[in-house]
Amino acid sequence: MGGIHGDKYEAILDAAYTVFGTKGFYESKISEIAEQAGVAKGTVYLYFKSKEQLFTAVTRRDCEQYLAEMQGALANRALEEGLLRMANLHLHYYYKRKQHTKLFFMTPNSDPDLMEFMRGFIQDYTDMVKNKLALEGVRQPELHAKAFIGMMERLKMDILLDKDFREYDVDQTAEFAANLFMHGCKAGSGIRRL
Repeated sequence: MGGIHGDKYEAILDAAYTVFGTKGFYESKISEIAEQAGVAKGTVYLYFKSKEQLFTAVTRRDCEQYLAEMQGALANRALEEGLLRMANLHLHYYYKRKQHTKLFFMTPNSDPDLMEFMRGFIQDYTDMVKNKLALEGVRQPELHAKAFIGMMERLKMDILLDKDFREYDVDQTAEFAANLFMHGCKAGSGIRRL
């Protein structure tokens, strides 16, 4: 399609996001996505060679938007404020997608293009946090970045799997996690530092 994507392309991605998110990759059909997008099934194949390629495009668009938001959260902010904003964005990202959990749990894990993209995304996200930490003089910034992201990834599971998790809980969890990361366990426990 010459790299030029119009309304149909975006409509297909939006529809695929919804169908993949509610049914999972393997249970979704291109015909369902086409119907949801209001296009013919053949139109989907004009833009995407396969269901795997479509899933990767949906993932790519979502991840690129995510990284742009994260970059904005860190820009021109002190470390503590930036990490709090990142924690909020990370956890709210999953809260907003709570009805589309199959995007995360029922994916084509054997697709090499998707796996390559995800490796790059994870590295870009880690580098973004690492670079901010390094600018602030944090020792071992890459290890710290991985720890911060790992903490966020574990906390997202509560959001995705606990039907009673509310937006208020997201805000409290993000604040707790950012504070824990910046100040350690003893800071919030009343235990005197040695």
